[in-house]
Amino acid sequence: MSKSLKRVRAALIDAGQPDAVREVGQARTAQEAADAVGCHLDQIAKSIIFRAEATDTAVLFLTAGGNRVDHAKASALAGEPLGKAGAELIRAQTGFAIGGVAPIGHLNPIRAWVDPRLLQFETVWAAAGTSRHVFPLAPDILLSLTGAVTADFVL
Repeated sequence: MSKSLKRVRAALIDAGQPDAVREVGQARTAQEAADAVGCHLDQIAKSIIFRAEATDTAVLFLTAGGNRVDHAKASALAGEPLGKAGAELIRAQTGFAIGGVAPIGHLNPIRAWVDPRLLQFETVWAAAGTSRHVFPLAPDILLSLTGAVTADFVL
């Protein structure tokens, strides 16, 4: 088991949540993940990471699978220009590789925002530290565990 997957499982258990991580084969897109678990595309919580240019830190936008982040809205929320986050920054701040960034279990704290669309479901699914693993969680628990702020940042 990868270190990343172990961290996500530990974060779930530490939060009193069930370890319901599911291996789904290769799920490199939100649609592939939704098809694998049999849920609506928007029940997939995508972890979109940007580089906050003024502070040179990673910031996290959790968005519904069918939505795309509006760069201008996201920058306004972050209070600074956002750019592309490179693999090294993402790995250094979160501990995850691109394609498997989980919303929980990060190595370092991260500022985060959540798409209100995710809050419309009883359960959402997120990457569990690899591109082959996902886990379900109630949206209110996702908010609690991530400290994410609900905001409109999608196109």
